[in-house]
Amino acid sequence: MKKLMIAALVVTFPVALFAQSGTKSPYSQFGLGALAEQTSGFNKGMNGIGYGLREHNQVNYLNPASYSALDSLTFLFDAGVSLQLNKFEENGRRNHAKMACFDYAVGAFRVAKNVGVGFGLIPYTNVGYSYVNTQNVNAFTSLHSTNATYTNTYSGEGGLHQAFLGAGWEPLKGLSLGFNVSYLWGQYNRRVVNTYSESYVNTLSRIYSATVRNYKLDLGLQYTAKVTRKDKVTLGLTYGLGHQLHTDAECLIISMNSQTATADTTRYLVENALAVPHVYGAGLAWNHHDKIKVGIDYQLQKWSKVDFPQYKDSGDKPTYELTSGLFTDRHKINVGGEYCKNERDRSFFNRLHYRAGFSYTTPYLKINGKDGPSEISVSAGLGIPIVNGYNNRSMLNISGQWVQQNADGFIKENSFRINIGFTFNERWFAKFKVE
Repeated sequence: MKKLMIAALVVTFPVALFAQSGTKSPYSQFGLGALAEQTSGFNKGMNGIGYGLREHNQVNYLNPASYSALDSLTFLFDAGVSLQLNKFEENGRRNHAKMACFDYAVGAFRVAKNVGVGFGLIPYTNVGYSYVNTQNVNAFTSLHSTNATYTNTYSGEGGLHQAFLGAGWEPLKGLSLGFNVSYLWGQYNRRVVNTYSESYVNTLSRIYSATVRNYKLDLGLQYTAKVTRKDKVTLGLTYGLGHQLHTDAECLIISMNSQTATADTTRYLVENALAVPHVYGAGLAWNHHDKIKVGIDYQLQKWSKVDFPQYKDSGDKPTYELTSGLFTDRHKINVGGEYCKNERDRSFFNRLHYRAGFSYTTPYLKINGKDGPSEISVSAGLGIPIVNGYNNRSMLNISGQWVQQNADGFIKENSFRINIGFTFNERWFAKFKVE
């Protein structure tokens, strides 16, 4: 019990670290933000596959049915961080950004025969951006200066996070069922500040904000068929429940007199404004004698059915209201695999896990009526065994990932990420005999 309490504290500690944003992408200014990958260290090396994987020594929360495959007598704890370099390109202009962030903290253990439990903290969306746009306005206004300019400053921070608890059960040989119940929480704050070079013109600010406290439910199923003595194939299916988050969204319009410093504020509120979509996943994984594992995953997120509040100032009476057509369905395909000569061999190099993967993702955003940028990514990684006098089952997972988001007429974003995760695998529940 004491060790379980310590583990719970270790998992709880990273909550404060989630306050930092996991992105600097300007695309996080739309919707709920930039969608997080929601993968752990070993998944990242294979570029996110997991629906059909049944790992005995890794926490695969992508499909909670996999918890039933966990080793008995052991406790798993996995935590990871990422280092990221971003490059943005638009109309020949380039900008760079660097960041480091905490990724996830998860754990799992078996509670009974064919029953495993998983828990942890993972990100859902990230909001983090800041940029400025300045233009000349003397041709469109009656300002006295012939060199008058206006500047729009865009900034935002926040994101949503999940604390989950789940279980997986294998009621029949080869068939496993599972679920994750999550507490979904967080907020976003976005600002657009319009200022003029002429001091007698008012400064106009628009501030958008919302705070989320709700639940999320994900279900999983896996069926494993033995093809030959050394080969198994697993079909994995997942479903994430889509529902309203019962969250109000607020928009403040603040007009500040630059000379008197007095402000006029108009407040708009949209009730029950935010929602998460239905999410469907399917994957197929082939396992050859626990040496070669190859998988393919497909995910569909039904964002086209989700409305989002939008501010409109096209006439005498501005509005802030729920608007449809701001999102589109998101499709994602992942292909990946790993090779390990023999994870139980005494040789260090024979126990190395070599991983690689590829994915293609369509956008979930519509920007000015056009589909946002699609995404392609490739990754490669290593699972490095930790061998010492008291533990030879823990693992260091390291991977590199290149991601590109691109679409005609939009900012091109290239990211290179280094992901580092440590899987602590300890023998906790064994009974020792004293002679």
